[in-house]
Amino acid sequence: MQTPYESLSALARHVPALRMFPDPFLSRFRTPCLSAAVANPFDFFYSSFVFGKPRQLETESELYEAAQRALMRRPHSVSEMKKLLERRATSKLLAQVVLARLRESGMIDDSRYAKQFTRQRTEIRRQGTYRIARDLRARGVPDTHIEAAIAESADPDAERAAIRLRIDRKLKLTRGEVTDNKIASLYRSLLRAGFPSDAIRRELKAATAADLPDVDASSEA
Repeated sequence: MQTPYESLSALARHVPALRMFPDPFLSRFRTPCLSAAVANPFDFFYSSFVFGKPRQLETESELYEAAQRALMRRPHSVSEMKKLLERRATSKLLAQVVLARLRESGMIDDSRYAKQFTRQRTEIRRQGTYRIARDLRARGVPDTHIEAAIAESADPDAERAAIRLRIDRKLKLTRGEVTDNKIASLYRSLLRAGFPSDAIRRELKAATAADLPDVDASSEA
């Protein structure tokens, strides 16, 4: 039975595209871990075709259907959908036509997207408003829609409960004495989750019955 290295070497003699790879490249497949992964050398090259650039679409109907399938998988902001369409369309004009059609039909709407995103991140992931706003901006949602969505979902009691839940979970997993370093680390993790520093300090003090140690100002950026 041929080894993966021998199989690839033999394959290279019949597939011109493989001849660009020097023998040292093929010799990597002599290692035990990679030999098991490429027992069939065709699998190694099959993945490059399957996960390569998606097929370009030439007609409005094809591109519209691709957009619908993407929206069935998950909601998209207008900016996300624009990037997807431009990646799949043969021209920017075609992408613009389909994007306009999606907006006119109400299939994409940044106001609705921001509200759904905020509600899901607040109720399920228990994230703070700063983190939610940052993630929405990264998805190209305008600040006006972000501010409106956050204001609509604002609930101080729910925010306090989310912070306290994260604190309690962390403290249960903490071994030994709860030191200043551990409290500071917990404080920074809550900042990264998007909660305001003053709310974090209040809940940490209530949970640990101790003053919060000094934390670098850069941690609160």
